[in-house]
Amino acid sequence: MTNKETKQNSSPKPKQNPSTGTAQLSEHEALDKAVTKLAAQVTHVLVTGAGGFLGLAICRLLRSANIKVTGFARGNYPELSRMGVNMVQGDISDFEQVKSSMQSCDLVFHVAAKAGVWGSLDDYYKPNVQGAQNIINACQALGISRLVYTSTPSVTFAGEDEAGIDESQPYAENYLNYYGQTKAQAEQLVLAAAKRSSQESSTFERTPFENNPFEIDSKERTKDSKPSSLKTVALRPHLIWGPNDPHLVPRVIERGQAGKLKLVGKEDKLVDTIYVDNAAYAHVLAAIALTEPDSKCNGKAYYISNDEPITMAAMLNKILSCANLPPVNKRVPSGIAYAVGLTLEWLYKLLNKQQEPIMTRFVARQLSTSHYFDISAAKKDFGYRPLVDIEEGMQRLKKSFSE
Repeated sequence: MTNKETKQNSSPKPKQNPSTGTAQLSEHEALDKAVTKLAAQVTHVLVTGAGGFLGLAICRLLRSANIKVTGFARGNYPELSRMGVNMVQGDISDFEQVKSSMQSCDLVFHVAAKAGVWGSLDDYYKPNVQGAQNIINACQALGISRLVYTSTPSVTFAGEDEAGIDESQPYAENYLNYYGQTKAQAEQLVLAAAKRSSQESSTFERTPFENNPFEIDSKERTKDSKPSSLKTVALRPHLIWGPNDPHLVPRVIERGQAGKLKLVGKEDKLVDTIYVDNAAYAHVLAAIALTEPDSKCNGKAYYISNDEPITMAAMLNKILSCANLPPVNKRVPSGIAYAVGLTLEWLYKLLNKQQEPIMTRFVARQLSTSHYFDISAAKKDFGYRPLVDIEEGMQRLKKSFSE
């Protein structure tokens, strides 16, 4: 066999779509096709939370197609400026700052939020709910027609297993932290805005949080708002990870190095995760789909993931392996973890401690229950499919540590 024949025979064959049998585009081809299509539809895009993990990935993707991007963030991010992003430093709960940053934009990716599991209702309400309302009002005031909102599966999580659920799952009746509660409020505001795009705010569809003392007054909703054809969609990525992840990965490694990492519960439950570039890709696809006259995703929420449910133990150990750390095998009963979380929450509130407890009720339930989702709707309505699988993502994560 000649060298040429050997090379031809060893070349990887294009992946095929199992439903159609046709060859799938490579990661690079799929990303390039998506951003090129979006570039033909928009002239100027705003990304809130641009300095965050997902916001940065979205900005990088948009700039790869030379799309004009304004980034809105609390801090200063030279990396984004070097990328060609026009950075605006401000507070998402300040309407005038938000509106000013959105001038001349025709698409908004609202990624900014206060995450985490610890803090007061007011700490979470202002950036998450008031911030989302400010974005909606500014879109309506400026005639911006498309809004892609980054939500979370926590909006439906009530402490029980979520095994293969889809978007028919109702919002939780009770939340274990203010993050899930305020993100649920914000998501409902965003989706309701699409349904009432040409109506007055007096017809606003009430959320399950009517008695919330922090709820936005109806007069505040209509402030600076005008009737518009605003289309919105909410995406719910779960456990975003990848190189330069500032949340999940460093926490796992830090606790692994300290020997404090433990599995919760006797049984390993399946969870969904999503590689950061897959999450950014899904956001671009959703934005493209919103331009369609009969858009199927307008006013809807979607789970997105790597579509590879994995046990929490396996996921943690893959991350540890990337950092050349030993696997975790110690366990703590879920009931004890929950009791510890409850106790620590009580003590921290009593002592007015601001730092996050090492365990909370929410974390205990998250680590001991299933969290994987049916993403058929995202595949059907805007053509999402994960481009980077977990194994490839882990290889990239490991390489990033050596770099």
